[in-house]
Formats: sequence, structure tokens, C-alpha cells
Amino acid sequence: MRVDDERETLIRQISETQRGLGRLLAQDRSPLFDSNLTMRQLKVVILLSCTGSASGQELAGNLGVGLGTVTGIVDRLVGHGLVTRHEDPHDRRVRRVQLTDAGRTLVEEINDAGLRNYRRIMERLDLDSLRSLADVTAKIAAIAAELPFPRHNTTAAH
Repeated sequence: MRVDDERETLIRQISETQRGLGRLLAQDRSPLFDSNLTMRQLKVVILLSCTGSASGQELAGNLGVGLGTVTGIVDRLVGHGLVTRHEDPHDRRVRRVQLTDAGRTLVEEINDAGLRNYRRIMERLDLDSLRSLADVTAKIAAIAAELPFPRHNTTAAH
């Protein structure tokens, strides 16, 4: 078997295993499924958990939608008590959106649910396997940090 063929076979095998693991882990009740958020609302919550705060324009660019759409999404998230709007201290014309304590708690609960199950799996691995997994995971993270990942247009669609 050629190296390229073996590489492709292994990548396919790993991808299929990860998909299967994802399906298995998704069977557990996650706060994600109890949140009643739309996909776009969830994206805003996750974006804010990564950035701390964002303007409506920044959210529109990241989501690839118009400012009017973002306003509606944010209005509903404010209604759920997950985000607040406040004046940008550097530009009073700009309103920034950030997570409330309830929004941060939701993100933590979603993350913790997945990590809790993954941890249960890892606890059953022997020490050599854990060392190998730690090494491979670090390599994957280093390569991912070097790769440019495409983002949505910063010019929002209307």
C-alpha cells in the first residue's frame, strides 16, 4: 500500500470513529438539547463565550447575516436572560453584547456535559494510551493553531 493510500485510509478510519463516538456521546442528555435555542442563537452564545463581547456588526459578520437579523437574535437572547447589551466604552455609538451569568453558566454546562463523558472514557485507558493520546492531541492543537480557518464575510448580507 502506498503511503498516500495508507494516510487516506487512516484519516477516513479516524473520522468514522470520531463520528461514531460523537453519535454515542450525543445520546446523553445535554443542556444543549434543553436550551430551546435556535442554531443562530447558540452560535451567538458560543461566539460571545470566546470573545467576551461583540458589537452587532461583529456578530453579523461572524454569522454571515444582516444587522437586522442579529438584532432579532440578540433580542430573543436578552429575553432568555442569556445576554445583555451595553454601550461600548470606546465608542458610545456602538452597543456591545455580552453573556450574562446565566449565559456563561449555559456554556459551561454544555461544555462540561461533553467533557464529563469523554473523561469517563479516558479514565478507562491505560497510562501508555493516555500518554499517546496527550501527545497526538497536542500535535493536532499545534497544527490547528497554524492553519488559517475560513471565516464568514465581514460584510454582512442584507
